[in-house]
Amino acid sequence: MPRSAGLLCDNSGMNVLDISAYMAHVGAAARSASARMAAATTAAKNRALLALARRLREAGPALAEANARDLAAAEAAGLAGPMLDRLKLDAKAIATVAEGCEQLAAMPDPIGEILHLRQRPSGISVGQMRVPLGVFGMIYESRPNVTIEAASLAIKSGNAAILRGGSEALHSNLALWKLVQAALTDAGLPAEAVQLVETTDRAAVGRLIAMPEYVDVIIPRGGKGLIERISAEAKVPVIKHLDGNCHTYIDAQVDIEQALVVTDNAKTQKYSPCNATESLLVHVEQAQAFLPRIGAIFAAKGVEMRCGPRAKAILSAVPGAKLVDATEADWSEEYLAPIISIKLVDSLDDAIAHINRYSSHHTEAILTTSHPNAMRFLREVDSASVMVNASTRFADGFEYGLGAEIGISTDKFHARGPVGLEGLTSLKYIVLGQGEVRG
Repeated sequence: MPRSAGLLCDNSGMNVLDISAYMAHVGAAARSASARMAAATTAAKNRALLALARRLREAGPALAEANARDLAAAEAAGLAGPMLDRLKLDAKAIATVAEGCEQLAAMPDPIGEILHLRQRPSGISVGQMRVPLGVFGMIYESRPNVTIEAASLAIKSGNAAILRGGSEALHSNLALWKLVQAALTDAGLPAEAVQLVETTDRAAVGRLIAMPEYVDVIIPRGGKGLIERISAEAKVPVIKHLDGNCHTYIDAQVDIEQALVVTDNAKTQKYSPCNATESLLVHVEQAQAFLPRIGAIFAAKGVEMRCGPRAKAILSAVPGAKLVDATEADWSEEYLAPIISIKLVDSLDDAIAHINRYSSHHTEAILTTSHPNAMRFLREVDSASVMVNASTRFADGFEYGLGAEIGISTDKFHARGPVGLEGLTSLKYIVLGQGEVRG
């Protein structure tokens, strides 16, 4: 990566004597690269994505070595279990992001698409064209796979990206970023289209989120504290979600066997992601049939259950169950751990009202055999993803067929839910005429 004068390397890859100068250099390079990316052909972008997928698969041992250095340092620093889990870059994770690159390469290119073209009485035709946002800044913690997800989406959507991963994943991110730049070069595209902030100095984040002359949008992906800070201090637009307090609701009319499998998966398949179920609501008519059985599954897996009084009364009979009285705060909590809040509700109305009050508007699911109830849940629950008879763990750009995701948005403007290719584009009006003038 080109560096401006006066920058020296340090133990994290760069000892920046002047963070402002460094970040201005990175921003200017990104802005220049974004113009070339906006004009890049679909074929060139797809070549870069396929080259990146190939390089990822070939670099398995080197990536494992870099990730092992990060994991060892994180363990020595006493990072908690969920953070360590997010930091792992194993063979499965590499295969998934490589497949995501290939999936993106196979998808239609959204750039240049013309929508809603209509002829007006004056003779002109008015429509909208999909165009890249320009430059997005990505600030994220732990998960090194985000480096590839962000880079691949930037390439296909014709944007430039400035990536700032967490210091705990520095070696993994550097190794992945080198593969990205090599793939861009392979395809004849500017290597500066994807840049990684190489300093761990937090002042770099402060500059990145305050450079509207270079950066068009910021996307923070990490803990609530990080996202709150970015949202409060950014001088450019932010696409974000703060919490992942996701709900699974067991309806009065339900296939119990299916509900057990889906609820177990939604909570225990992986505890650390933002789309894991954190709150379980059960209709009173199914409480006696469902709760003891799901309680036994949770007990066997060491999941702590924070219960409302009616749920606790039923679950008390489950051998080995870890039961705690739920507090008001529990209904809003994102645990990211083997903990779940459980409450009985008297109706679908009560379930919807509870979710809309306490959820973080991320992802909610209903387990039901009632089509009318399913449709009401889909319409009335105010969240970015709403599901019927499926695990909340599916709320993911890769699983949605987006190729990858840049993050989840719980905002209601521009992009909502998993943000894929279209979320990284904007629409501009276009007018086609044949010499018309306004009378």
